[in-house]
Amino acid sequence: MIPHQDAAQDTAGGRELTGRKVLAIFAGGFGLIIGVNLFMAYNAISTFPGLEAASSYADSQNYNVRRAAQEALGWTASVAVAGETLTLTLVDDAGVPVAPAELTALLTRPASRTGEQRLVLTRQNGAFVAPVLVSGGRWSLRLTGTARNGTAYRHTITFTLAD
Repeated sequence: MIPHQDAAQDTAGGRELTGRKVLAIFAGGFGLIIGVNLFMAYNAISTFPGLEAASSYADSQNYNVRRAAQEALGWTASVAVAGETLTLTLVDDAGVPVAPAELTALLTRPASRTGEQRLVLTRQNGAFVAPVLVSGGRWSLRLTGTARNGTAYRHTITFTLAD
Protein backbone atom coordinates (compact mmCIF):
# COMPACT_ATOMS: atom_id res chain seq x y z
CA MET A 1 0.00 0.00 0.00
CA ILE A 2 1.19 3.54 -0.87
CA PRO A 3 1.47 5.92 2.06
CA HIS A 4 -1.10 8.74 1.97
CA GLN A 5 0.24 12.27 1.40
CA ASP A 6 -1.62 15.46 2.22
CA ALA A 7 -2.70 17.19 -1.06
CA ALA A 8 -1.72 20.64 0.24
CA GLN A 9 1.88 19.53 0.74
CA ASP A 10 2.19 17.87 -2.67
CA THR A 11 3.46 20.84 -4.68
CA ALA A 12 6.23 21.04 -7.28
CA GLY A 13 8.51 23.13 -5.05
CA GLY A 14 7.79 21.11 -2.03
CA ARG A 15 6.34 24.10 -0.13
CA GLU A 16 2.89 24.35 1.28
CA LEU A 17 0.54 27.01 -0.13
CA THR A 18 -1.19 28.38 2.94
CA GLY A 19 -3.99 30.91 3.37
CA ARG A 20 -1.50 33.51 4.58
CA LYS A 21 0.57 33.19 1.41
CA VAL A 22 -2.54 33.55 -0.78
CA LEU A 23 -3.60 36.60 1.25
CA ALA A 24 -0.12 38.13 0.84
CA ILE A 25 -0.21 37.53 -2.94
CA PHE A 26 -3.65 39.16 -3.25
CA ALA A 27 -2.73 42.08 -0.98
CA GLY A 28 0.50 42.67 -2.90
CA GLY A 29 -1.26 42.55 -6.28
CA PHE A 30 -4.05 44.92 -5.27
CA GLY A 31 -1.56 47.18 -3.46
CA LEU A 32 0.45 47.47 -6.70
CA ILE A 33 -2.69 48.31 -8.71
CA ILE A 34 -3.81 50.95 -6.19
CA GLY A 35 -0.30 52.42 -6.05
CA VAL A 36 -0.12 52.76 -9.84
CA ASN A 37 -3.61 54.33 -9.93
CA LEU A 38 -2.65 56.88 -7.27
CA PHE A 39 0.57 57.71 -9.15
CA MET A 40 -1.32 58.20 -12.43
CA ALA A 41 -4.04 60.33 -10.77
CA TYR A 42 -1.41 62.54 -9.12
CA ASN A 43 0.41 63.06 -12.43
CA ALA A 44 -2.84 63.85 -14.25
CA ILE A 45 -3.86 66.47 -11.69
CA SER A 46 -0.42 68.05 -11.23
CA THR A 47 0.17 68.54 -14.98
CA PHE A 48 -3.32 69.84 -15.85
CA PRO A 49 -2.84 73.47 -16.92
CA GLY A 50 -6.29 74.60 -15.81
CA LEU A 51 -9.62 75.51 -17.27
CA GLU A 52 -9.93 77.28 -20.60
CA ALA A 53 -13.23 78.89 -19.62
CA ALA A 54 -15.01 79.50 -16.33
CA SER A 55 -18.30 78.32 -17.81
CA SER A 56 -18.21 76.37 -21.06
CA TYR A 57 -22.00 76.54 -21.30
CA ALA A 58 -22.03 80.35 -21.12
CA ASP A 59 -19.21 80.56 -23.67
CA SER A 60 -21.06 78.26 -26.04
CA GLN A 61 -24.16 80.48 -26.14
CA ASN A 62 -22.62 83.03 -28.51
CA TYR A 63 -19.79 80.93 -29.96
CA ASN A 64 -21.19 80.84 -33.51
CA VAL A 65 -21.67 84.62 -33.55
CA ARG A 66 -18.08 85.23 -32.38
CA ARG A 67 -16.75 82.65 -34.83
CA ALA A 68 -18.59 84.19 -37.80
CA ALA A 69 -17.35 87.67 -36.87
CA GLN A 70 -13.76 86.42 -36.61
CA GLU A 71 -13.98 84.52 -39.90
CA ALA A 72 -15.35 87.69 -41.58
CA LEU A 73 -12.02 89.36 -40.76
CA GLY A 74 -10.35 86.90 -43.15
CA TRP A 75 -7.12 86.83 -41.19
CA THR A 76 -4.57 84.06 -41.64
CA ALA A 77 -1.84 83.53 -39.05
CA SER A 78 1.38 81.55 -39.43
CA VAL A 79 4.43 81.18 -37.25
CA ALA A 80 8.11 80.46 -37.82
CA VAL A 81 10.94 80.08 -35.31
CA ALA A 82 14.56 80.71 -36.20
CA GLY A 83 17.00 80.40 -33.31
CA GLU A 84 15.65 82.49 -30.46
CA THR A 85 13.26 84.59 -32.59
CA LEU A 86 9.62 83.81 -33.28
CA THR A 87 8.04 85.45 -36.33
CA LEU A 88 4.25 85.71 -36.50
CA THR A 89 2.76 86.61 -39.86
CA LEU A 90 -0.81 87.87 -39.75
CA VAL A 91 -2.39 88.73 -43.12
CA ASP A 92 -5.86 89.36 -44.51
CA ASP A 93 -7.56 87.69 -47.50
CA ALA A 94 -5.53 89.81 -49.94
CA GLY A 95 -2.24 88.86 -48.27
CA VAL A 96 -1.77 92.33 -46.79
CA PRO A 97 -0.24 92.41 -43.28
CA VAL A 98 -2.81 93.12 -40.57
CA ALA A 99 -2.32 95.65 -37.76
CA PRO A 100 -4.80 94.75 -35.01
CA ALA A 101 -5.79 97.28 -32.35
CA GLU A 102 -4.27 94.97 -29.75
CA LEU A 103 -2.64 91.55 -29.81
CA THR A 104 -1.16 89.38 -27.08
CA ALA A 105 0.66 86.10 -27.54
CA LEU A 106 1.28 83.27 -25.09
CA LEU A 107 3.71 80.50 -26.04
CA THR A 108 3.11 77.23 -24.16
CA ARG A 109 3.52 73.49 -24.37
CA PRO A 110 0.15 71.97 -25.40
CA ALA A 111 -0.19 69.66 -22.37
CA SER A 112 1.46 71.65 -19.58
CA ARG A 113 2.54 75.08 -18.45
CA THR A 114 6.21 74.16 -18.58
CA GLY A 115 8.10 76.80 -20.53
CA GLU A 116 5.12 79.19 -20.71
CA GLN A 117 6.18 82.58 -22.12
CA ARG A 118 4.23 85.81 -22.61
CA LEU A 119 5.70 87.25 -25.77
CA VAL A 120 6.56 90.89 -26.34
CA LEU A 121 5.57 91.36 -29.98
CA THR A 122 7.14 94.11 -32.09
CA ARG A 123 6.40 95.00 -35.72
CA GLN A 124 9.13 94.27 -38.23
CA ASN A 125 8.68 94.22 -42.02
CA GLY A 126 4.92 93.66 -41.76
CA ALA A 127 5.22 90.76 -39.31
CA PHE A 128 5.40 90.46 -35.53
CA VAL A 129 8.63 89.23 -33.95
CA ALA A 130 9.46 88.25 -30.39
CA PRO A 131 12.42 86.75 -28.57
CA VAL A 132 11.73 83.22 -27.30
CA LEU A 133 13.47 80.46 -25.37
CA VAL A 134 12.41 77.21 -27.03
CA SER A 135 13.61 73.66 -27.45
CA GLY A 136 12.48 70.83 -29.68
CA GLY A 137 8.97 69.43 -29.37
CA ARG A 138 5.36 70.59 -29.67
CA TRP A 139 4.41 74.18 -28.87
CA SER A 140 1.18 76.21 -28.92
CA LEU A 141 1.00 79.92 -29.67
CA ARG A 142 -2.22 81.40 -28.27
CA LEU A 143 -3.17 84.69 -29.87
CA THR A 144 -5.74 87.00 -28.28
CA GLY A 145 -6.55 90.39 -29.67
CA THR A 146 -9.00 92.88 -31.09
CA ALA A 147 -9.37 94.06 -34.66
CA ARG A 148 -9.59 97.78 -35.40
CA ASN A 149 -13.37 97.39 -35.87
CA GLY A 150 -13.72 95.90 -32.35
CA THR A 151 -14.03 92.24 -33.37
CA ALA A 152 -12.45 89.87 -30.87
CA TYR A 153 -9.72 87.61 -32.29
CA ARG A 154 -8.62 84.33 -30.71
CA HIS A 155 -6.47 81.77 -32.47
CA THR A 156 -4.16 78.96 -31.39
CA ILE A 157 -1.38 77.70 -33.62
CA THR A 158 0.21 74.37 -32.66
CA PHE A 159 3.58 73.59 -34.21
CA THR A 160 6.53 71.24 -33.75
CA LEU A 161 10.20 72.20 -33.57
CA ALA A 162 12.94 69.73 -34.40
CA ASP A 163 15.47 68.90 -31.67
